[in-house]
Parts: sequence; C-alpha cells; structure tokens
Amino acid sequence: MSNYPSIFNDVIGPVMRGPSSSHCAASLRIGRLCRDLMGGDITKILIEFDPNGSLATTHTDQGSDMGLFGGFLGWEADDERLPAAAEHLSAANIDVEFIITDIGALHPNTYKLTLSNDRESHRLTAISTGGGMIEVIEIDGAAVSLAGGQFVTLIYCTSAAEAAAKIEAGFEFDEMAVRNGDATFIEVRSQAFLPDNLLAELGELDSVSSIRKLAPVLPVLTRREVSVPFITCGEMLEYNAGKGLELWELAVHYEAERGGISDGEVFEQMRGIVRIMDNAVLSGQRGTEYADRILGSQSVKFKQQLDGDRLIAGNVNNTVIMYVSAIMEVKSSMGVIVAAPTAGSCGALPGAVLGAAQTLGLTEDDTVKAMLAAGIIGVFIAAHATFAAEVGGCMAETGAGAGMAAAALVGLAGGPLDRSICAASLALQNSLGLICDPIGNRVEAPCLGRNVMAATNAISCANMALAGYDHLIPLDEVIGAMKEVGDRIHHTLRCTNLGGLSTTRTAKKIEADLNGSSMSFFKIC
Repeated sequence: MSNYPSIFNDVIGPVMRGPSSSHCAASLRIGRLCRDLMGGDITKILIEFDPNGSLATTHTDQGSDMGLFGGFLGWEADDERLPAAAEHLSAANIDVEFIITDIGALHPNTYKLTLSNDRESHRLTAISTGGGMIEVIEIDGAAVSLAGGQFVTLIYCTSAAEAAAKIEAGFEFDEMAVRNGDATFIEVRSQAFLPDNLLAELGELDSVSSIRKLAPVLPVLTRREVSVPFITCGEMLEYNAGKGLELWELAVHYEAERGGISDGEVFEQMRGIVRIMDNAVLSGQRGTEYADRILGSQSVKFKQQLDGDRLIAGNVNNTVIMYVSAIMEVKSSMGVIVAAPTAGSCGALPGAVLGAAQTLGLTEDDTVKAMLAAGIIGVFIAAHATFAAEVGGCMAETGAGAGMAAAALVGLAGGPLDRSICAASLALQNSLGLICDPIGNRVEAPCLGRNVMAATNAISCANMALAGYDHLIPLDEVIGAMKEVGDRIHHTLRCTNLGGLSTTRTAKKIEADLNGSSMSFFKIC
C-alpha cells in the first residue's frame, strides 16, 4: 500500500459544511484542483455523470454541485458562502452544463470535467472515495493517481527531456513522471512547488507551452517513501508487544510517522478537532434553521424533555442521543461540522464520545485521547474497506462510526486495549449490511436515527466488552467481511435514491415538495 490513510485526512475530517462529505467536501477538493489546472481562469465547464452512478440522482440535493462550485471559486470546505455558491458562480460569468451520459465509470462517484476559457481547455476525471477523500485518475487523457496530498506541478511540453533534466538538476522532488495523453506533460510531485527561478527557466524553454501548479487539498501531506508502523489491527498488536501502549498512544505513533510530525502536534491537532465538534453540539442545542430541510430541531425538544425528567432514565444514553441529534442538525442547516468519518455519520462518533465524557465528568484531554483511539480504528477501516455509502451502504458510514466510537468509549471508561478492540469488532458486526436510502435525497432521515443507533450500539458494545464478552471474530476479519458485504449490496441501496425508504410514496412526495421551489442556474441534459 503506497498511500497510507491519515487520521486527519481520511478518518476524522474534513472540517466542512454540507450534507455529505463524499459529495460536498470531495467535490470541492476536485473543483479546487480544476481551478488550479486552469490557472484560476475558467469561463466554461462541462460536468458529466454516469447514469449508473450515485451522482446522476443526487448531485443537486446532496451538495455535489455546491461543493464543485465552491472549489471552482477557490473556497475552503467550511466557507460560509457555500450555500450560495451557485449564485456566486453565475455572477462570475462561468457557464456550467451538466450531462448525464455513459462515461464508462467504474466507480459510482465519478466526476468527468471539461474546463475551458478563450485560450485553452483541459479535461480532468476524478472520483470521491469516501469521507471527503478523492483521487484524480485522468488529466487531459493521461492516466494519473493524485489524492491531493502533495504539491503537483504540471509542465506541458512538446519534448520532456530538456525540462526534466533541468528539474532533476535543480530540485528535490518526491516523484516525477512523463504523461502522454491529449498532450505531453511532466508531472512533478513534491513537498513544495518548484522555486520561482526554476519555473522561470522552464517557462523560457521553447519546448514548454505552459506550467500549472496544483496545490494540496489535504491537511496532512504525503511524503516520498512514507511509512507507518502498522496498517492492520494484528500488526498493531505485534508492534505493541512489550510496549504496553494504550490505543490512543498507538494512534499518535501511527499518525506522527505517517505525517512526519511530532507526537505533540498530533495531539494538539486532534484537540482542535474536538473543539469544533463541541461547538457543533452547543450550536445544535441552541436550535437551527434552514429552508431546504426535512426535519426541524429535534434536539431542542429532546433537551426540554430530558431537563423535565420526562424520558426513560439512562443518563449517558440520553445525553448521547441529544448530542448526536444536535450535531446532525448543525450539518443539515449548513453549519460547520467535522466529517467523522463522514458528514452523513458526523453525529455518531462525536456524539457518543462527547456525550459520555460530559456525563462522566471527564477532561478535554480524556476526550482527545478517546478520539485518537477512534481514529486508529478508522484507519484500519479506511485501508481495508471504505467510508463511502455509495460503495458500501450506510454500514460504511454509521457502521464505521459505531466501531470507532465503541473503541473510544472503552478508553474513556479506563478499559484496556484488548477490550477496545473487542468493542469495535462487536459494533461493526452489528452493522453489517446496513443500506443507505436517504429520504427526499437529503442526508437527514433515516440518517439521524441511524447515527443515534450507531452511537447507542457503541455504548452497548463498549459495556459488553468491558464486561468480558467474547467478540469471536478478530477486528481485521470483521473489516474484511464489511468490505465483502458492501461489494454485494445492490447499487440501488447505496445512496442513489433508487431503493429502500427513498422510494416510498411519502418519501417521493417529500422530495417533490422540497424540489418544487428550488431554482437551477445551470443547464442539465
């Protein structure tokens, strides 16, 4: 495996707005790379989606369009202007056309984009791989594999030899390759862009027609010959033999080596994430509003009933339900959340961990450690299964969140490493086969209930593990089964709005009512 998952890239992040990380954050990152490919000058964009993929039926309502437009404009994933991205793009006189056509896509989240101005045109094909992560697989007819974790310089040329020789003589890069498609270009990946003087020298060569700089879109960069101490749960336990490290400490060891940063930097980066999550809880409890929405502020009602002692007793459980609901409502009202591991499952993990920590009177450091522990479980899932509901159903989102949260909760309770792994295995086992069928094409229902179910599943499994229950199937094997089951779920039940609750008569009426007042600024064929 050459591109090892990062806790902050792949698992707990990005910090974003919008209903879906697979759609909003990922498409924004793709759009940012498109902007760079055009040197920031775009006047016309053709966007093609495959009719058999997820985007053909969901790109408008689940935020793919909004994310793309924000990316074309150069915005960040948490920009407060994102809900109005379409209007901003129209005001910038950028013409956009959507076509649903057979593009031979092998992945359900495939974006094929043609970008142009009055001087040049470029093509880019990319996929959203889950949780906001992407892979650019083609630029101008040439096969590439870019995840957005490096500085990438493209030198378009008629002959690559002279330019490549200059780069090799004057710059330390991670990787360089000559790509041949509609045009020939040299692809240089590095930890920083080529210096200005070298770029100037390259630009003066007769063989060089243009140079494009694609900036990283991920918080943790990928380095040349990146290494990690382990990439499976089994390998982690071997690594820990004789060390006696806790799960959160093992997570720090992994991420520090993966990202080339210090242990302290890993811990403090997670502290920042925890504070954003905590703010989402507080924002949700104050009540949220948003027009294009199915559900109102359910968590406000829950808090009123909880404060009035009118709910079935269960301190931790009820607080967790309220926290999960609050975070999900912030997401649905275009507030800032952390995809953990996705936007569609952003409530389960933080709701469970923050709710339990609050009820038990634990410190922020305790919460940070728990979230790190969850992160390393997520790394194993990212490496060997998926977080994309379009690939693995809701099992890949809330199911993964439940497994991560269960391990974190055992840590909060002071349980040992083996019990955290047991809890994660149990929670994932309970989630196998869960489909993704959002009502009205919005990531609200049954998503809210499934996030609550994931969080309460995590609490139950944490207690079962702490009580000494036997999980029977090792975590690595459960993750393997998760991948196998996801591959077998029919595509209509994987976030396409073509099956399950999304096709009921009432769901279709809700969808029609929501879409009746929506406006389109762009041509869709």
